[in-house]
Parts: sequence; C-alpha cells; structure tokens
Amino acid sequence: MSRSASALAPLEPIPDHDRPLVVRGLTKTFGAKRRRRVPALRGVSFDVEARSIFGLIGANGSGKSTLIRALSTLVLADAGEVRVFGYDIVDQSMEARRLINRVSADPSFFRQLSALQNLQFYGRIYGMPAEAVRERAPAILDRLSLSAGHQRAMVKELSRGQQQKIAVARAFLTSPVLMLLDEPTTGLDPRSRRDVQTFVREVQRDHDATIFLTTHDMREAEALCDRIAFLVGGRIVAEGTPEELRQAVADGRPLDTIDMEDVFMELTGRRVDEDEDEEVSNGD
Repeated sequence: MSRSASALAPLEPIPDHDRPLVVRGLTKTFGAKRRRRVPALRGVSFDVEARSIFGLIGANGSGKSTLIRALSTLVLADAGEVRVFGYDIVDQSMEARRLINRVSADPSFFRQLSALQNLQFYGRIYGMPAEAVRERAPAILDRLSLSAGHQRAMVKELSRGQQQKIAVARAFLTSPVLMLLDEPTTGLDPRSRRDVQTFVREVQRDHDATIFLTTHDMREAEALCDRIAFLVGGRIVAEGTPEELRQAVADGRPLDTIDMEDVFMELTGRRVDEDEDEEVSNGD
C-alpha cells in the first residue's frame, strides 16, 4: 500500500455502549387489509457483539432483505425493537443512523461520474472534510484492488464486480462502527469476491467495526463470521458459532467432515438455494 494507514482511521470514536445491535421480537407483515397479508418477519430476536461479524443465512424470500431494511430504518416494523449502540432506531433514529452504513446487492451511482467523483460527492453528503475524502477514497479503493485507471473511469464503463467494490468503498468511507452488508458479493467473480471478503476482514480487525452480513453463500459465512443464524420463513431457527452449529447435528461424526450446507439442511429441512414464498410474493 502506497498510502498511509492513517488514511483509513475512524473519523469518530466508537460510542460507549456495550452492544452494537440488539433486536427483539421484530415483526413485519406486508399486504393491505383486504388482500392476502404476507408475513416477512415473525418475532426475530438476536444480539450482535461488539467488534464481531454476525452472519444471517437464508434463501431468497426468507426475510433477509426485509430484516436488513428494517435495521437500516428503510422499513418500519409492525412490532419489536431494534437498538444500535443503545439508541432506539425509531425514537432516536438520527443518533442511530449516523453509526450505520449499508451495502446492498444492487447499488446505485452517478454513472457518468468516476468512482473517485462518486466517493467525493457522498463524502460531502456525509459531512466529511474535502481533504479527508481526497485521502481516504483512493486508499480504500486501492485496498479493494481497484486500479488507478478504473478509479478515474466513469462508473458506467466498469464491470459489475468493480461497481460493487465502489459500493463497499462508499459504505466504509466514513468508518461506520456498524456495517450492514446485504449480499455484498452476490454475482461477483471469484477474484472480486475474495477482494471484498479480504477487505471486510481487514477493516473489522483493524478498526474494531461490527458487521452484520446477510448471505446465502455458506463458504462466505464460514470464512467471515464469528456467529451465524439461519433464517427460514421469517424466523431464526438456529444460531451459534460455526463449531456450535456443526455440533448440533454431528451425532458422533467428526466436525471437520460436516459442511455448513449439511448443517443448514438438517436444522431447517430445506436447502439454502430453494426460494421461499414469503418475500418473493411481495416482490422483495
């Protein structure tokens, strides 16, 4: 790396709260009263420990997208509570939002601008000093293996994987203390996937970030996550470390012979690549 490590130092100290993310009884149903109502979340509860990576695995339609939108304050839950570093995301939404950033599987950009120009724009929106953005933006893109030429190219000329790297860079630009990653490597080629995963691990390790990750990629979850939860039909049906989840289905078998896909199937009764109906019915 040619740029200094200080270029990626957090802008603000981590708040003095013990638990970055606490979710209790989160419930969300879609649909008008006179039409079929579709339950997307059914009493979801979990805690995410500080400076950890928590993975949520579920098939398409399981409720993952609705959950992460609710955590991002983009969807208002029907019932339940979410606290971000002690702040209620409804009653204290401004305090909570400034501690969160999010990467979606389908990011949007100013496509006529370059990667650097996009980051400079969003940095100003976030209230960052121009000098800090000029230093941090290329440093982050360097760490994601986006070349200087690609950093200056218009976004519309870049590949899907390169655009996703820009989305990750944009989300980490302000050094948020809680990062919500919604299928961040979906559709990426193996090299781009490795680049993003390596960057996520490094940022979590070097800057004490707490990361909540949704995925249906078992290998990604195992590679990145300290704890994993399985979401089926809007409910969390199992949660633990990768080792604990293996032990739950081992029945005397050596743990190193059990992969996470087998664990998911035994604990949920389905494969993770089987679409569910709930969110798909709602176009989620």
